Amino acid sequence: MKRPIKAGKLYSGGFSLNVLSDDELYEIHLATLEVLKTVGVFVESDEAREIFGSNGACIDEKTKVVTFDPYIVEDAIRTTPDTFHAYGRIPESDVALEANRVTFTNFGEGIMFVDPYTGKRRETTKADIEMAARVIDSLDHVETYERCMLSHDKHHSVQALHNAEASLTNTTKHHWLGPVDRYQCGKIIEVCCAIAGGHEKFRERPFLTFVTCPISPLKLSTHHCEIIIEAANNGMGVNCIGMAMAGGSSPIHIAGTLVQQNAEVLSSLVLSQMVRKGASFVYGSSTCPLDLRHATASVGSPETGMINAAVSRLARYYSLPVFAAGG
Repeated sequence: MKRPIKAGKLYSGGFSLNVLSDDELYEIHLATLEVLKTVGVFVESDEAREIFGSNGACIDEKTKVVTFDPYIVEDAIRTTPDTFHAYGRIPESDVALEANRVTFTNFGEGIMFVDPYTGKRRETTKADIEMAARVIDSLDHVETYERCMLSHDKHHSVQALHNAEASLTNTTKHHWLGPVDRYQCGKIIEVCCAIAGGHEKFRERPFLTFVTCPISPLKLSTHHCEIIIEAANNGMGVNCIGMAMAGGSSPIHIAGTLVQQNAEVLSSLVLSQMVRKGASFVYGSSTCPLDLRHATASVGSPETGMINAAVSRLARYYSLPVFAAGG
């Protein structure tokens, strides 16, 4: 099991970069608990609302809004493992995500591609994923693999399956994958179990983690909830990536965006832990500001780095593994 170098250690002197103090993190935590108790989150899934309600959350069936007493949220945080074992298809590719150790993965969700042979810009295909997976598999300092492109040459109803096959057969590294919906969740799990040699062997060493995103502001869609439920039921981890857009779907100031995103991610974590105590969970973020002039996501802006540095501190405050955009 690889244990990469740490991002830094606290010393009594010298230079350090601490985006938020412990007191500021506590204030964000308290504000998040207030939002979850008084405002709540819209939960589209009937199944998820039933799980929340049977475990102490308050449900308004008319509005589909779920609110949480603080102890529910804090109990879920406590039962979530602070180390995430990113198993590979072979033990040599295993990586431990813990404390402030840093690993790297590739960017995901590329939808267009400059063909290296023709020089033309086109939609990505399954063959492109296969090629990219082999390239990333050969890069020693990229420890895990996120499905980097989409199989646009396959129908959207089974596209995630083709994404998974193209990736899993071309890299031994731990794989992050968005399965899109419950049907493809189940089929991808079947593929993984076939590769592992059985369901129990896959549960022992889950080499794939589902990726899913809440919808800002404060909405857990049906597909999002189903992916979390399927992951927990099958012994898999889930990487929940907040994608708020400051100035668009969240407050324009960073503190407000952090509180809103924290509420979205923590409510997802609560669902995971209510399905299976001790289920692995990664606190993810690809949040960035909205470019108010062009109405686009300013992924490369300085504020993106500031937000995700703050998210990393917040995840560490909770002792949770974190997956954050580098900008």
